[in-house]
Amino acid sequence: MYVAAAAAMLALGGCTAIPTTIVQTPMTARPLTPPPQSANNGAIYQTSVYRPIFEDHRARQVGDVLTLVITEKTAAVKAGASSGNKSGSVSATLPGPLQGKFGATLSTNNTSKYADGDNQSASNTFTGTMGITVVEVLANGNLIVAGEKQVALDKGTEFIRFSGMVNPDNIATGNTVASTAVADARVEYRTNSQIDRAEMTSMASRFFQSLLPF
Repeated sequence: MYVAAAAAMLALGGCTAIPTTIVQTPMTARPLTPPPQSANNGAIYQTSVYRPIFEDHRARQVGDVLTLVITEKTAAVKAGASSGNKSGSVSATLPGPLQGKFGATLSTNNTSKYADGDNQSASNTFTGTMGITVVEVLANGNLIVAGEKQVALDKGTEFIRFSGMVNPDNIATGNTVASTAVADARVEYRTNSQIDRAEMTSMASRFFQSLLPF
């Protein structure tokens, strides 16, 4: 029992260091190394130093960086109701000796009714900006992007993670893309603050108390 308790405490301690994540892809990628090009000395055109005058600066290669504009807003409402009723009756003719006391017939009625209703609503809003990196270029030109942003505060660290697939046509001016235009998007905000540690401690306390015989 003591070994299991120690293992549980170690696991909880590890969870508070870096929160779990729903983003499974690498958070960043370095640009691919281009193949070496032979020098062409003596000519006006030099391959090694050539840059197009009207070059498209939108992200399109592994290692390129985009600015993600997070504009996530969701709302859901659910309502349900149910009702029912049931009734029944029973009657019987009594034997002659009992009719003088209870009457010729004996009857009983039963009626039951119930009604149930439930209303649920939820809404979430997540806004912000962060840099993300192209980690893979698919055969059709779509970009697999991902990124992580960590902000260290006095009592903990905030983790903002993102991954998804971007159509290059949706990249706007300034090399920005809206999160609502990203397919298979995974957006998360996690912290390892003291509040999270308090919640984990409370869970651990309830677990150990459930093992006590009193």
